[in-house]
Amino acid sequence: MNINDEFDTIAAISTPLGTGGLGVIRISGDNSFNITRKIFNDEVEAGKICHGWIIDDGVRLDEVVVLPFKAPKSYTGEDVVEIQCHGGINVVRNILDAVLKNGARMAERGEFTKRAFLNKKLDLSQAEAVADLIHSKTKRFAKQSAKNLSGMLTQRLAEIKRDIFKTLSKIIACIDFPEDVSEPAYDSLINDFEVQIEMIDGILSDASSSNIMRQGIKIAICGKPNVGKSSLFNALLNLDRAIVTDIAGTTRDILTETLDLGIPVTLVDTAGIRNDENVDKVEEIGIQYSKQAAQDADLVLFVFDINQGFQNADLEILNFIKNKKYIAIANKCDLKNGKLQNAICISTKNNVGIDELKQKIKDIIFEISPEDTEFITNERQQECLKKARECLIRSNEAAMRHELQDLISIDVKQALLCLDEITGEVITDEILNNIFDNFCIGK
Repeated sequence: MNINDEFDTIAAISTPLGTGGLGVIRISGDNSFNITRKIFNDEVEAGKICHGWIIDDGVRLDEVVVLPFKAPKSYTGEDVVEIQCHGGINVVRNILDAVLKNGARMAERGEFTKRAFLNKKLDLSQAEAVADLIHSKTKRFAKQSAKNLSGMLTQRLAEIKRDIFKTLSKIIACIDFPEDVSEPAYDSLINDFEVQIEMIDGILSDASSSNIMRQGIKIAICGKPNVGKSSLFNALLNLDRAIVTDIAGTTRDILTETLDLGIPVTLVDTAGIRNDENVDKVEEIGIQYSKQAAQDADLVLFVFDINQGFQNADLEILNFIKNKKYIAIANKCDLKNGKLQNAICISTKNNVGIDELKQKIKDIIFEISPEDTEFITNERQQECLKKARECLIRSNEAAMRHELQDLISIDVKQALLCLDEITGEVITDEILNNIFDNFCIGK
């Protein structure tokens, strides 16, 4: 982007394209009010909701509501106008075309939020939380992302940085004014560094849970042919997604669907695994895919037919997945009464035991990703935290060796810079562009 373009007036559609009750066109920049006045048949006054028509070359495009925001009291910190029109692809596009024709340019991906960051309306961690909120696949992740948007992570980072800066100030003071300020005791520095490392560890302890909430987990359904894997797949999704017959080997390829169980779950239905000379080449390929899916999965649902009992073929599959986290499931319990130790008995035909199975899956998920996660971080933020932690560990080890404190201060300063990268006080154009390129246009 040309540096001058960063101060242009930009516009974009901020609602998803498609049929709907409402569409929003957002305009931001110094020329926002003037552009709107050219195409709106009523006055545009900051802080006042306006109702009227958008007119282009004498043609009425739509009856709209206009919301003008005067800088700096807007999302981007600039003059902003939001035009609320009727939903529909052609309606919003016609109005956007009129806005662009009268002096705005098309916004790039994430440019509105980028301007909000550059104008100090949001720090970088809050800007990233906006993207997380938009792209969240589950209610839980949306709620967690809202915490970062509200500044929860920013506040904790500010506490850590204040503590580190206080330690650095004690070291710098004795270096700059050796006659007036005594050198801080090494034991005091060691205590400071250990507390600061512990504070960073508190955020990083939720890193694994954060990644799982963002990326989700993969659950593979495995077992012999005709034990009810596809029926279970359909029952968990509550829809007829997979073809179900009583013919062994019906499923020859893997099927995947997404399920919301608090975190996004990719549910995988696999071909039945069997060693049989009658298996044709296509089914053999499907079996290999099934084994690979089981290896790649975070959790395996191992299904067997309780009516047939636990057979050698079932044992072979169980041995194949024994090092994976798995749930043993005895299907077709409607045909045979009884309970099996360490297995959940279900009937996909009569929808028996499905709720119990879902709860068991949730319990395992929340073992991996606890529900009370305090902080949500992404990989970039985690990397910055780890670098800051390494700097503090080096500082602590140097203090234990009673090294020169001006040398210790170098790593302490670097720790602060690493934390500044998270909130954006220190950032490169390349990192900034990479972050906002993941946004949608209009946000």
